[in-house]
Amino acid sequence: MNVMSDLKPSRRTSADLIDAIVDNMRQNLEELKYATLAPSRYTVYLSQAEHTRLEGIIPRLQIEAARALDEELARINRPSLLGGLRAKAWLGGRKRPVAENAGPRWHIEFLVDTDGDLAAPGDIIVHSDLMLAPDPELGVGERTRRITTVRSGDHTTTRAQVLTPTKTAGAVLARVTYTDNLGPHTCDIMSDETTIGRGGKAFPVDIRVSTSEDVSREHARIRRDPATGQFYLTDLSTLGTTLNGRHIPRGVDERDGVKQANGAETALPARARIGLAGTVFLEFEQAGQ
Repeated sequence: MNVMSDLKPSRRTSADLIDAIVDNMRQNLEELKYATLAPSRYTVYLSQAEHTRLEGIIPRLQIEAARALDEELARINRPSLLGGLRAKAWLGGRKRPVAENAGPRWHIEFLVDTDGDLAAPGDIIVHSDLMLAPDPELGVGERTRRITTVRSGDHTTTRAQVLTPTKTAGAVLARVTYTDNLGPHTCDIMSDETTIGRGGKAFPVDIRVSTSEDVSREHARIRRDPATGQFYLTDLSTLGTTLNGRHIPRGVDERDGVKQANGAETALPARARIGLAGTVFLEFEQAGQ
């Protein structure tokens, strides 16, 4: 009996890593009038063991991943009779914009996961970042859309996030103070949206707390209405968020393992105490109070 044949390998092949980058690119395309842009920058996070195993061939991996991205763009742009008829009908008779790299060349990095987001050696996280056009209605300039793909075993999850630029220095809108496992902290809020939680590669947050897993990776969000200056608090967590000792409604519903915003948020007074799963407490104070 060959016991080894019954064991599934915990690591992924190099081809799997390249396929994950290409799959991520497909999900982060931005169609303009004359072109469809593909993100030029990709970051792949691996476990320490996997990174060590592949370290000697990472330059070759980067070359082959860039080639695979070029080939995928060529495939997307390749005309076909049936596909052309469908695209023409869907686009109202106009030609589908050509897909192209948003930058002059591909940037692909393979880094070690230092946050412990990867549960098994074969798990991977892929980020792609695509610069979006300014949005005058939001009063912001260029933004970045980040698509994060997490592959764990046979399961793949995808998360989209639009990152808005931070306001210029000196525009402090509010201040948050708290104490976690690393000691006391003071954070200035300088943008209209601030996320709070334990964070990680797949869950970048603005205020990162070091504490137990009772606090979610992305636990709560503070939003400021630029028209009125009013602040609002949204609970994104599993174990709940409190405002001045009272639980607030959960701002997301979970369906089939995917979190979807439900619009629930609670007005923040000028001074407030925010509790994260009864573990870490943040003192919130609006500027000028």
